[in-house]
Amino acid sequence: MSSTATKAPSRAVFPFTAIVGQEEMKLALILNTIDPRIGGVMIMGDRGTGKTTTIRALADLLPEINVVLDDPFNSDPEDPELMSDAVKAQVAKDQTLAVTQMQVPMVDLPLGATEDRVCGTIDIEKALADGVKAFEPGLLAKANRGILYVDEVNLLDDHLVDVLLDSAASGWNTVEREGISIRHPARFVLVGSGNPEEGELRPQLLDRFGMHAEIHTVKDPTLRVQIVEERSQFDQEPHAYLEDHLSTQKALQEKLVNAQNNLANVTIDHELRVNISQVCSELDVDGLRGDIVSNRAAKAIAAYEGRTEVTVDDIRRVITLCLRHRLRKDPLESIDSGYKVGKVFRQVFGLPDEEDA
Repeated sequence: MSSTATKAPSRAVFPFTAIVGQEEMKLALILNTIDPRIGGVMIMGDRGTGKTTTIRALADLLPEINVVLDDPFNSDPEDPELMSDAVKAQVAKDQTLAVTQMQVPMVDLPLGATEDRVCGTIDIEKALADGVKAFEPGLLAKANRGILYVDEVNLLDDHLVDVLLDSAASGWNTVEREGISIRHPARFVLVGSGNPEEGELRPQLLDRFGMHAEIHTVKDPTLRVQIVEERSQFDQEPHAYLEDHLSTQKALQEKLVNAQNNLANVTIDHELRVNISQVCSELDVDGLRGDIVSNRAAKAIAAYEGRTEVTVDDIRRVITLCLRHRLRKDPLESIDSGYKVGKVFRQVFGLPDEEDA
């Protein structure tokens, strides 16, 4: 039996399709939505460039998801990999699950958050007195099947960043205390943002983010005026503004859902995979994360455009996003803007240099 909770009126969110510019950031977010296994995106750039607005807009754009009613982990009623232990036990006993729908969760992680707030805590007293595992879920539980956003991630404690990245990579969060262990699904798109003037992440942590998008303040006066006018219209008449963008929002939502469904059918030619790995090798990228993420991102962009075969152009459009942040060996070194990645990519794939084109 299924029941749907009554929805509280929500605050108007600026529509994703109305965001002007910042194509690199928008593409990285869309590809991570299509395939969360890409491993999240790190967005670095100037203050006031719409980072938070864009991420909220993406979460609002996504279609509602089916969840088990009153489950603190947003368990999927169909997929055992996205179910809490309690829901799995109900399924094993052939009990009927009460199902409701909810907006894709977007969780903001505050800079001052403790590990208990992020991962959740175990009530030891209750466990010892009543013999039950009393677990107080944290932000990772709330973010399951959604987006976890960390603003100023470069100012977050390295240990907490490690915890987030481990959960994002494995899809699970494990809390252990005094011999009691609790595990729950925590599959989310991790989005970090920051201003490079306030410090970079260590190369070891930066490498764990699937993609790295750079954003800059728009210089073109005409474009700046357009951005200001769009925002003013939204602030004055938010519901009328949303109504005007309803059809484009719906079209993009359908495109994303089709891409998620189509992703499993996308193939990438063996020769293209070899060339991707050669690019990584010539750039001296440590480990194999760069190879894996580049393959996944290329497949995601092909699925997004409704195709089942990856092209060289697909790889060209994602490889800088996937590799530029993996070239830093020295924490004091700045991140490559993409010139080095682009140059090696063109050499390996036998394409003319941009200067010659």
